[in-house]
Amino acid sequence: TSLDAVEKGINNAELDPENSSVGFGGLPDEDGEVTNDAVIMWGPKHAAGAVGCLKRIKRPISVARKVLEKTRHTLLVGDDATAFAVKMGFKEEELLTEKSRARWEEWKKNPKHTDFWNHDTIGMVAIDKNGDVTAGCSTSGLAWKIRGRVGDSPIVGSGAYCDNDVGGAAATGNGDVMMRFCPTLLTVEFMRQGMSPTEACEKSLQRITDKGYRVSACLVAVNKKGESGAAKIGVRPFPHAIRNPALDEVRTIR
Repeated sequence: TSLDAVEKGINNAELDPENSSVGFGGLPDEDGEVTNDAVIMWGPKHAAGAVGCLKRIKRPISVARKVLEKTRHTLLVGDDATAFAVKMGFKEEELLTEKSRARWEEWKKNPKHTDFWNHDTIGMVAIDKNGDVTAGCSTSGLAWKIRGRVGDSPIVGSGAYCDNDVGGAAATGNGDVMMRFCPTLLTVEFMRQGMSPTEACEKSLQRITDKGYRVSACLVAVNKKGESGAAKIGVRPFPHAIRNPALDEVRTIR
């Protein structure tokens, strides 16, 4: 199912210690603790599960799925989200690798503490053979963030969104700004109006620039026909992968 595909696909990034912006090995907050945010939304029931500021758990998207399937809630946060994960059978583990610890210690030595590393997010949208849509998003968030900070990734309609009648979208970029615009919700609604996935992504991001923000933000989208698209604002290149029976490639918007 698309739900399984999005969970397992995102797990690949979450469990990769070389990925410094998602899951295990992610860069920590200002006090040296890795915290993760994730959301997964399932089209058939128009339901979602999410976790914010999740600590000591390696597969946050899988915990988000448990919130979706095992509770009547949508979002759990902090140590209480970790306690829920443990009840669901997840193991508490250290998420800070030696590599990410060294980068944090280097940052701490800077008396100004003004450097922020570029960060990213793993976002996925999938449609399965039944035509069901799932969208998901997972990140360890902005490096050196203030303790307790949660960005756009676990917010339904910001980090990811889908509608089983239309399609889905996922986002990455400056989450503190992006969550003010609910860009994935907008993207799906623009597709509902008849825009292509790329047009919908571009129109959604235009809302951000029209308000005067100059930030990095990127969107991917897939409609019910299986057509995909992407768009970005800001200077960073945006690589994204597309896979279906007719196409399997990585594209980059520069």
